[in-house]
Amino acid sequence: MKRGLFLIVSVLTVSFIFIAGCQKMQDDSNSNNTKTETPEYFYLRPEVEKAYGYTHAVKIGDDIKISGAVSMDDAGNSTAIGDLAQQMKNCYSDLDKVLKHYGYTFDDVIVENIFTTNMPEFIKQSGYRNKIYTKQFPTGSWLGVKELALPGFMIEIELEAHKTK
Repeated sequence: MKRGLFLIVSVLTVSFIFIAGCQKMQDDSNSNNTKTETPEYFYLRPEVEKAYGYTHAVKIGDDIKISGAVSMDDAGNSTAIGDLAQQMKNCYSDLDKVLKHYGYTFDDVIVENIFTTNMPEFIKQSGYRNKIYTKQFPTGSWLGVKELALPGFMIEIELEAHKTK
């Protein structure tokens, strides 16, 4: 009887120590993941972004999410209509402005998604990206789509960037 009671007490004690250790690990894990970082919003064209209901970029911690850049002027009108190569250059120019605002470069880009209404022409022009990404290419997707937000847009490029401290 004493032996059975000793065994039960031993199992309960070991179980308690195990559960307490797991709870401590969980608490430590949660304290690392619950650091609240205030999002920092950036508006490249505030009036246009407000009218269409989006923010061009948001930085949280060391990560930046950048909405798709298109070839537009400050009033929100399509530019370089019919010229995918120029539209691509205009997109990268805007994306560069956003990255520089946060002190980042294209070397910090980890995801690039490209949407185009003319995939064959984009493939012909895609070599331009070698001027943008001089160290390495980011992950990402190239997607052919029927249309983009406004008539005349042929390409839209969205990015995610990360910089280690």
